[in-house]
Amino acid sequence: MSSAASSPQSTMPAAPRRLFTSDNAAGAHPSVMAAVVAANDGHVLAYGTDVYTRRAEKAFNELFGRDVRTLFVYGGTGANVLALASVLQQAESVICSDSAHIHVDETGAPEKILGAKMLDVPCLHAKLTPEVIRAAAGVRGSVHHAQPGVVSITQPTELGTLYSASEVRAICDTAHELGMLVHMDGARIGTAAAALGGTRAALRSFTVDAGVDVLSFGGTKAGVMFGEAVVWFDPRRATRAEYLRKNVTQLHSKMRFISAQYEALLADDLFIQLGQSANTAALALYEATRHHTVLGLTSPPVVNSLFPTLHEPAKTRLQDWSFFWDWDQSAHLVRWMTSWDVTRDDVALFAAGVTAVLGASAGN
Repeated sequence: MSSAASSPQSTMPAAPRRLFTSDNAAGAHPSVMAAVVAANDGHVLAYGTDVYTRRAEKAFNELFGRDVRTLFVYGGTGANVLALASVLQQAESVICSDSAHIHVDETGAPEKILGAKMLDVPCLHAKLTPEVIRAAAGVRGSVHHAQPGVVSITQPTELGTLYSASEVRAICDTAHELGMLVHMDGARIGTAAAALGGTRAALRSFTVDAGVDVLSFGGTKAGVMFGEAVVWFDPRRATRAEYLRKNVTQLHSKMRFISAQYEALLADDLFIQLGQSANTAALALYEATRHHTVLGLTSPPVVNSLFPTLHEPAKTRLQDWSFFWDWDQSAHLVRWMTSWDVTRDDVALFAAGVTAVLGASAGN
């Protein structure tokens, strides 16, 4: 490593205006903010019995090209809990990747609130396969094991990988053959849709057309202030969902302030455009830093996250300058994530900071 990595005299540029820590750090898109302001005019009935919610529900029908059932909730964990609650039976488990958000990063909420076991399995590139699902479902029929009832996949995955439409279809076909339903955690669904074609048809290809039963549709990471949506592609599976939403503490009284945001986010496919912006920024960051071979960035990102290798003292120095999260400390991996509002200037400035720490020589 270059001596610049440890030299206190090496000069760092001014810290970027935007963080590369998470797309949760970004603000709300101006169109979303304008929608919230507009929804603040006057009085309307509470709990979703308002014109803003009706319009947003219609927008989701149009997005997926069919009548779906859409309910709005406070956040991503609540969306996943409600989605799973609606399709799980007692004494059932959820097959998921061992890196799945519902298993690793939701403080045990599905287990605590639903009383359902997360049957996490090791997966290459954080992606479930039909073979892995069949193996995990091998406990079916044993009275001593929670019975696998749902398969949950994350799109894109926590490792920034993607399921193709054909891969999702194969998973759904396998799950349905085994009598299970399929949940998709789409916390960053805009980036996935952008990466897989950038159109509504592309979105449908790996969700409703592939056989997914219930979708957690994320907006907070794509320009929404707060609130997520849960979408059932067969409304009959959502028969008790309204009651379950209240039961799992996800019914917002002033629903218009969530649904109005989604009306704006879905208009002209803004969420896909913002996903593309985040993906483009990640690719630009890759191109600006991959020449530092110590980072180990050998493949361009497919969505909006990079996982470089950083050793001390370079890691701490960069984090002190512009914070980002550790990912796998044992492997010295960190995560750099771009959001919808990251510009090329932001990327260039962050890359300059990386260079100031690692040194600009070709040997790095």
